[in-house]
Amino acid sequence: MAKSAASGTAASRRVDSEEKRRGFFGRIFQFLREVIAELKKVTTPSGRELFNYVVIVLFFVLFMMVLIFGLDYLFGQGAFWVFGNGTVQ
Repeated sequence: MAKSAASGTAASRRVDSEEKRRGFFGRIFQFLREVIAELKKVTTPSGRELFNYVVIVLFFVLFMMVLIFGLDYLFGQGAFWVFGNGTVQ
């Protein structure tokens, strides 16, 4: 148990010392290399998948618009019921 903890700290010390040896631009280039490596893993959706995603997003936005409109209307009517519509009788 103690050896695994010690080896973990030794590995972290080695990484820390490598980080310290790199200069400012070395760290930037390392970051860019890692970004490019991650971007190579990205897959673009097919046309059918893209269409499905767009339709799903549009339906979700429409649903949220209806929900917010309904709640706004209900709360507005509730406010009119509680406070009146602003006319003095």
